[in-house]
Amino acid sequence: MSRSEPLHRREFLRAALTLASGVFVAGRSMAGPPGAPIEDDVRLGFIGVGDRGGRQLLEWDFLPLQGVRIVAVADPFQSRREERAARVTEHYGDGEPCRPYRDFRDMLASEQLHGVVVATHDGWHVPAAAAAIRAGVDVYVEKPLGVTIEQDLRLRNLAHQHGAVFQYGTQQRSMAHCRHGCELVRNGRVGRIERIEVIAPQGYGGGSTEPLPVPSDLDYDLWLGPTPYSPYTSDRCVNRGSFFVYDNSIGFLGGWGAHPLDILDWAYGDEDRVPVEYRGEGFIPVTGLYDTVTTWEVHCRYADGTPMEFRSGVTDLTRFIGSEGSIDISRGGLAADPPELLESTIEPGEVRLPFSHHHAQNFVDGIRTRIAPVSDIDSAVRSDAISLLSDIAIRTGRTIRWNPQAEMIVADEAARRMMSRTPRPGWEW
Repeated sequence: MSRSEPLHRREFLRAALTLASGVFVAGRSMAGPPGAPIEDDVRLGFIGVGDRGGRQLLEWDFLPLQGVRIVAVADPFQSRREERAARVTEHYGDGEPCRPYRDFRDMLASEQLHGVVVATHDGWHVPAAAAAIRAGVDVYVEKPLGVTIEQDLRLRNLAHQHGAVFQYGTQQRSMAHCRHGCELVRNGRVGRIERIEVIAPQGYGGGSTEPLPVPSDLDYDLWLGPTPYSPYTSDRCVNRGSFFVYDNSIGFLGGWGAHPLDILDWAYGDEDRVPVEYRGEGFIPVTGLYDTVTTWEVHCRYADGTPMEFRSGVTDLTRFIGSEGSIDISRGGLAADPPELLESTIEPGEVRLPFSHHHAQNFVDGIRTRIAPVSDIDSAVRSDAISLLSDIAIRTGRTIRWNPQAEMIVADEAARRMMSRTPRPGWEW
């Protein structure tokens, strides 16, 4: 692991449990020292404006917000960036254009930004976010966080060092029913936790490996960025090529697993409470372009012996099974056994989780107030580590042991080397 930016982990501990008015509020922390108040619009840039970044995040989530101005977008695809920039300019209709950039680094150097939204392929998430933080810009980063544990730890260190506001794209923390379910677990409504199950949708194989000329519309070298060079194909730069090529992703282990694993962390995690042992198996395609784990079953264990199973399925689910009952939390709703558990109210003096009704607005509010948004960097690193350690366990075929205090794989040097990847020459960050 690179030590060029030492991880002062204890020094930058977030206040995960803060006593406020007699009520413990889990997850609130100051993101950084207050600067000059922002009196005008919060100025945002977008890095990656494909389907997720452009249509969903930009047009659906951020563009309708009041007190926000999207001033620039960056994307290696010329058609994407020009189309999204024109759409933003048309929306505001006041003559001030939204400027398109091929390279997000030029955007960071040229624009006066308060924040950026990073929605590139997974291999660019952390390097792009790190560049923004170094430029003094706050970041909203799509899930998963990084493609290695070393990336995640470096980004967390940078965010704390610079006092950056960070919002992770795990929007279920802004859903009221998810918050309520997690509060029920944290306040012991299911009793002592005996077993946990986490399910995420499975991935896909396939994809053409036939090399093709790079379209004139695309800066393919920039699209690849720090990831290893591979020939352009018809399926390389589409959604599935972003999700399921191991050079730039670990597949839905991280891409979809981020959501139910984030709920696991919100309801049950804390600074050191992550599984310490991982063993499992999964299927990795051997033909076609897509070569990430598609189906999996990983058995994990916490330091106190509590078992957690992380497996693929058809939907998302985080299930807590305790001595007094069970609670299922998913994007679609809550379920419990007995059902009356869901009728329980959180009483004064019990643990309350931070409130957000809109994930994008919560990020913008954090930029203004310097209060960490609901999906903070510390929890993002913890939940992403579970995905990454599960992938390492599957690929090595061995039991992986994790020291959460040292944040290091124990007694397996080959597996420890998988905590990092070497960037493509010329793309070091």
